[in-house]
Amino acid sequence: MQQSAPAASAQATLSDRLLDSDRAAAIELHASFQAAVLVALRDRDGSLSTVFTRRHRNLPRHAGEISFPGGRREPRDATLIGTALRETHEEIGLPASMVQILGALEPVPTVVSDHAVYPFVGLVPSDFSWHTSPEEVEAVIEFTLPDLVRARTRTYIRRGGLPIRADSYVIGEHVIWGATARILSDLLARVYRPGPTPRAPRA
Repeated sequence: MQQSAPAASAQATLSDRLLDSDRAAAIELHASFQAAVLVALRDRDGSLSTVFTRRHRNLPRHAGEISFPGGRREPRDATLIGTALRETHEEIGLPASMVQILGALEPVPTVVSDHAVYPFVGLVPSDFSWHTSPEEVEAVIEFTLPDLVRARTRTYIRRGGLPIRADSYVIGEHVIWGATARILSDLLARVYRPGPTPRAPRA
């Protein structure tokens, strides 16, 4: 895959900051199920962006929420990376052959659905057009990493009729929270160097 300057910069920046994919997959969390997601990065008009889906409102779990493409591991999946790539292809049409895996982030648990979620970071082509599964995905949403840094806040989310104050990312009408927000925070902490003013990766 030919890389743009932002993508090449991301690869250089993250090469020694991400977890080894195999070692991350071997981390054990207390959960009934395993799931995997793809944190897809690509160049959008000179800025690095990451790709989310808005889950269909009729799904039994996490309906209408913003998440990374991915899902539960199935017996046919030889690896958790395989789960992330299979689910991504099913949800947004991106073939596994178009993903360059760079590494992994810390796995996170979900409280409500009792999953251990394993995130894998990959570069994807900037010119790919998404082909969504209408039963699973209402929309594909992309945000640049600098915009996500500025969007971090704490807000109240209603769960079971009760307001819960949680770390989240709010851009316009879009709210990213829960396990997806925790994964995103891990990504941004690795992309941007410590300091009072995070800096975007340079080409």
